[in-house]
Amino acid sequence: MLSRFVSAAFLVTFAVSAAAQMPDKPITRPKITGISHLAVYTSDAAATDHFYRELMGAAKLPDPENPKGVRYAFNSVQFVEVLPLPPGQGINRLDHTAYNTDDAEGLRKFLNSKSWKTPPTVQKGADGSFWFSVNDAEGNKVEFVQPPRLPKAVLTSDVIGRHIMHMGLLVHNRALENTFYLDLLGFRPYWWGGQKDGEIDWVSLQTPDSHDWVEYMLEETHGGAATTGIPAGMSQKTLGVLDHLSVGVMSVPETYKRLKAAKRLEGRYDDGPKIGLDGKYQFNLYDPDGIRLELMNFHATEKPCCSPFTADDPTE
Repeated sequence: MLSRFVSAAFLVTFAVSAAAQMPDKPITRPKITGISHLAVYTSDAAATDHFYRELMGAAKLPDPENPKGVRYAFNSVQFVEVLPLPPGQGINRLDHTAYNTDDAEGLRKFLNSKSWKTPPTVQKGADGSFWFSVNDAEGNKVEFVQPPRLPKAVLTSDVIGRHIMHMGLLVHNRALENTFYLDLLGFRPYWWGGQKDGEIDWVSLQTPDSHDWVEYMLEETHGGAATTGIPAGMSQKTLGVLDHLSVGVMSVPETYKRLKAAKRLEGRYDDGPKIGLDGKYQFNLYDPDGIRLELMNFHATEKPCCSPFTADDPTE
């Protein structure tokens, strides 16, 4: 009897010990389902409101993340977040980029399991959304948002386009940023190009679970050493060209005609539509603080330079 008891006790101890030595089950990354928003600063709230609400036709909404902010929505889950300009901000008008996810807490835990610095908890908004922020490999603030389970429809008939399909930001070192977006999060190559042969100025990576993309706006690196921050001597105008958002439309030339006919072209904007090196029509406008809003065709009308597209285009 004693022998049986000892054997049973040994088996229990062995099972507990074996279970303790088993590795934890890997945490699966939740989906990253596309672009959520670009958050920018304004030095003139009235002028910025006129640009995004009246000229671009976005819906003005309260900001569940920041009571001092305002959202200008292009659809129920994509918007520009406009925040008051902090004292001593300098020329930078970009606060953060943001992506949608189906599970903010799950994504926070995933990043934490990969030893990426994360906040201890997610935050919750009055609209039922959840979000958290981290820094990418170069220190840029990146936010991940879990939209409300039933997001409210955005009512606007004059919006210039209903899909924010990419965002761009100043990047110094492609390889370094790839450790975050490509290697850790699973973003996928889409296209790259450059103004001169043998150089790469723009690198596009699509989100893991949509065809929206982030665009590295490479500045004076071309494979050089990693740096961070805004280069000395860079102007606010140049920085605003790099830090931008892009709204997809079926036809940039037709959209341009519509804006012009409705007298919705004010301030700073291009002379007219043009075809970029990626073969897609585009037209640039700039908000009052210089952030570029790029209208772009969903699909190319000419063969792109430098690199073929390696994934499907976004759609309306």
